[in-house]
Amino acid sequence: MREVAFIKQNKEKWLEFEHINSNKKKNSPDDIANLHIKIMNDLVYAQTYYPKSKVTLYLNKLAKTSFDKVYHSKRRDKNVFLYFFFDKVPLLSYQYRKYIYLSFIIFFCFFFIGILSTFNDATFARQVLGNNYVNKTLENIESGDAMAIYKGGSNWGTFIGIYDNNQRVGLNMFLSGLFVGIGTVFYIVYNGIMVAVFQAFFYQNNSFFDSIKGIWIHGTYEIFGMIIEAAAGYIIGASILFPGTLKRIESFKIGVKNAFYIFISTIPFTIIAAFLEGYITRFSNIMPTIFCFAIIIFSLVSISYYYLVLPFYVAKKHGLR
Repeated sequence: MREVAFIKQNKEKWLEFEHINSNKKKNSPDDIANLHIKIMNDLVYAQTYYPKSKVTLYLNKLAKTSFDKVYHSKRRDKNVFLYFFFDKVPLLSYQYRKYIYLSFIIFFCFFFIGILSTFNDATFARQVLGNNYVNKTLENIESGDAMAIYKGGSNWGTFIGIYDNNQRVGLNMFLSGLFVGIGTVFYIVYNGIMVAVFQAFFYQNNSFFDSIKGIWIHGTYEIFGMIIEAAAGYIIGASILFPGTLKRIESFKIGVKNAFYIFISTIPFTIIAAFLEGYITRFSNIMPTIFCFAIIIFSLVSISYYYLVLPFYVAKKHGLR
């Protein structure tokens, strides 16, 4: 279809939404949602056949406005807190799902590199973990308590210290996206290798099972959340590098805002991880094994569902699939 004919055929519904947006015409939330879907379809068509046209830029802006309009209209009847965590964040996770997948791919690629390096180089664990940590942990393994190094200090003090450290790491990953994502990649590569070396080290010293119980009780939320925070950093970097039909500054503003929302969503998981490390992990050697693994499995299933499964259900509910 020629561009002129495309505009003539769809102009009426575009103007209709402009009237709705300016409050000149009142429609129900369902009517607005249906119109949003039509506008999104027109945008996809325009991006395919008229990628450099002004009509594509116009529809891109109109689609963003319609997106905000339809979800704000639905939001009025919902608790703000519930709306944020069970509508907005899942929708953003769906919209930016490729960056979440990319973050997992990078993490696990370097996780396997870390494992291979540890098994092929006897000094690699010391280079990554440090001599003091390795020596102290070897002493603890000899004494029969491989996880003793994590049991010092008070419950409350450990909780606060761990939360502060993990939140700063997550914030660094997020803000490093400002350097077109390069800083974020560095952080995720380093942490992927470090986690791998840690597990391989305990495996080499016949304490792998103890390390699973002692680390992944809190580490499931901690590491998964870190990967999501890295994805938020990639979103910022991509908004700078790939603005699409938007002006770069406009793309950047949208990217930072949406990435920040995703980053904020990880904070409850970071708090729970710190709580588990401060109050539960230290007792992993005396707790029933089934209880330890129940915590790990529940943590993995719940956070996986929130970021990898729920977004598809919410997107389908809102007509985006």
